[in-house]
Amino acid sequence: MFNGRTALNLDAKGRLTVPTRYRESLNGACGGRVVLTQHPYDACLVMYPLPEWKDIARQVAAQSDAHAQVRALKRRFLGQAVEVDMDGSGRLLVAPELRSVVGLDKKAMLVGLMHRFEIWAEETWIELEQQNLDQDAMPESVQALSF
Repeated sequence: MFNGRTALNLDAKGRLTVPTRYRESLNGACGGRVVLTQHPYDACLVMYPLPEWKDIARQVAAQSDAHAQVRALKRRFLGQAVEVDMDGSGRLLVAPELRSVVGLDKKAMLVGLMHRFEIWAEETWIELEQQNLDQDAMPESVQALSF
């Protein structure tokens, strides 16, 4: 559904404009209603169409609170989630708290990962891109793929 990356600018109010090529799909999938939250492992935000969010949120919420790491994951992923409506110009308001937690200021990178997006601060994305992937550290299921 969503793939590719796009460099974006946030406006003075903290809004980002969703690229035109994604707007129709987002409107069709969720009426422009998305959820933004902190990625559970990486220094970026994740954006889910509302129906996708409901599925993943149920799975995370169903995990037992008996383990401290699970509670921390729930706080980070579920506790910071914000439902946002895309306006008629394709803009989404990114809450100041979410922008702050990942260092998102003016320049961002929107990365489509099929069923969701990641939103990176541009400088963090550049640093990430400069790291080499270690094929031997990949799970066997990934190592078996032919690219």
